[in-house]
Amino acid sequence: MDLTGRVLVAMPGMGDPRFEHSVIFMCAYSDEGAMGLIVNKPMPDLTLRTLLEQVGVPLGADAREGLVHFGGPVEHGRGFVLHEAGYESAISTLKVGDDFGMTATMDVLEDLALGRGPVEALVALGYAGWGPGQLEAEIVDNGWLICEASLGLIFGVPDMDKWEAALAALGIDPLTLSSTAGRA
Repeated sequence: MDLTGRVLVAMPGMGDPRFEHSVIFMCAYSDEGAMGLIVNKPMPDLTLRTLLEQVGVPLGADAREGLVHFGGPVEHGRGFVLHEAGYESAISTLKVGDDFGMTATMDVLEDLALGRGPVEALVALGYAGWGPGQLEAEIVDNGWLICEASLGLIFGVPDMDKWEAALAALGIDPLTLSSTAGRA
């Protein structure tokens, strides 16, 4: 099972309030662990413009707007930009499947500050990370559902609707979900 480029959808009763109703885009997955970005939890008090100013990136007239997202509880001070695959940093971009890329270098922020860069982008601080076997155990314990990622889900659905939209992509009505697991 390779979860790279897929989406994790938190089940009710997750237990960790940081992940309640989370939709996580998986950027990397291997035997050594996994890394993803929560894509549906904007930080209401931090705009992209404010972040750019705080890190000393000069703003151009066409600077991008929007809120910065809480990407996860690991390394809160580290920034990531999840974007469509058409953008590639001159320094380093991680290609994630055919449709996505993830860049964590300053040049993507500089491009966003000038109104250039990726057409679709989500800026996040922090990430969600799992050690070897940890995520698999959480899936077995009914913590997560897995669905396909799409540009429409990640960039086209309002943040507050992404959890239900991801469930709908799986054909699941959130009212039918239970927080208790069962085994056949």
